[in-house]
Amino acid sequence: MRDIINRNYLEIKSVNALIASIDPKEKDLTQIIKSDDFQINKFFYKKIGLKHKWTDRLTWSDLDWIKYSSSQNIETYILKVKNDLAGYFELILHLDLQEIEIAYFGLLEEYRNKKLGGYLLTSAIKKSFGKKNIKRVWVHTCTLDHENALKNYLARGMKIFKNETIKI
Repeated sequence: MRDIINRNYLEIKSVNALIASIDPKEKDLTQIIKSDDFQINKFFYKKIGLKHKWTDRLTWSDLDWIKYSSSQNIETYILKVKNDLAGYFELILHLDLQEIEIAYFGLLEEYRNKKLGGYLLTSAIKKSFGKKNIKRVWVHTCTLDHENALKNYLARGMKIFKNETIKI
């Protein structure tokens, strides 16, 4: 039997279109930090992705992770609550196209359903539009992702520009 996956591609074309989330109650205890450590990318990808069937990078060696995460076109940001890792997002900069892709985005399970997803996505969009000459930020999500993923993207002002059904 084949699984049917619905995938949506969403975009936002201006930081002015962003519907920012309310800052978390622990605002003084949260921080978004840029990371250059490939182990962070690897950790979050495996930990968050396990439940959502992220599989394309599972065969990567440490050298693959280093090459990817040290690329000039990749930026990784982590969310810390107090001093604990809580979530992350990876941005792929397509500066020649004046756009940024939110490639991976997620929270560790113990930090879900605490209004941190909206805060993290707001941060990702703001950081993206903070780059020079960016005209579009986009992401894709599918029915394998967290049940609130699509709602979060839409709530932040992103619009669906393409959808597709995939049989796996």
